[in-house]
Amino acid sequence: MRRQLLSLAALLGLSGALALGGGGAASAADAPWTETGSGQVDSLGSGQGLASRADGTLLYRGLTSIPLDLRIAGWNHIGDPDIANGYVFDAYQGSDTATSKMFAVTTPAGQRYQYTHQLDSGEKLNNSFAAVSPDNQWLVSGEWGDQGRLQVFPAPLLNASTPTTGGALAQAGQITLDRTVRDIQGCDFVTATRLLCASDDSSGTLFPEVRPVLQVDLSRAVDGKPVAGHVTSLFALPQRSACTGTAYEAEGVDYDTNTGTLRAQVVQPGICALATTVYSYRQVTG
Repeated sequence: MRRQLLSLAALLGLSGALALGGGGAASAADAPWTETGSGQVDSLGSGQGLASRADGTLLYRGLTSIPLDLRIAGWNHIGDPDIANGYVFDAYQGSDTATSKMFAVTTPAGQRYQYTHQLDSGEKLNNSFAAVSPDNQWLVSGEWGDQGRLQVFPAPLLNASTPTTGGALAQAGQITLDRTVRDIQGCDFVTATRLLCASDDSSGTLFPEVRPVLQVDLSRAVDGKPVAGHVTSLFALPQRSACTGTAYEAEGVDYDTNTGTLRAQVVQPGICALATTVYSYRQVTG
């Protein structure tokens, strides 16, 4: 999920072109998406998330991406990353008894700093993803299960209010959603007022689609104060594999602002879970 300066366009689509919701003629920003290709990566090393670098190459994250010192410190899960101005943002969580979550930021020079957030009252320990706003000032993340919000933090290092060498990180004003979402695995900013998120919800109870891609339109750009988010379900993620079963898992998403390419990950079921499929999409505008 690269955030360079400003992003344009929207996210994800299922195999073939899918019209986005809403009445009237669709704007260019709401044009449908079509699948343009797919590939496979190793789930252990690459199945938790991805982000595109400025040169077009991809950064992947998986279980084996966790550095040994962080694993020893108890950070046993890494989420979907983001890249902003060459800084890599990783979301970490600990055990089921953890009382904090952590964001690690790696500078373009390779220096890594840790920013720890002590859980607030009622906050879940999950730290599923990191998504940096287009102005590089705010970091959005999310919890597991049924949620009516997305969390917002000052973007470590890039927001002048944060310590310059790591330290404590407090929440800012959250994004309050007008519909409940479930099991969000990754989000990415497409514009300053639109996020697109991958949900691993397979129930079909909150939205008609299974493992839907959700669009979150914000009442204004994230600015550290409470913001409202309007949720729309766009379409279901693909579930294709040589293995039988329904135990797919939606994972990370990335929108490459330079090429207009959207990528999304789905872990395959059964013994094929060793492989994660990365689907690529382009927006169809005419």
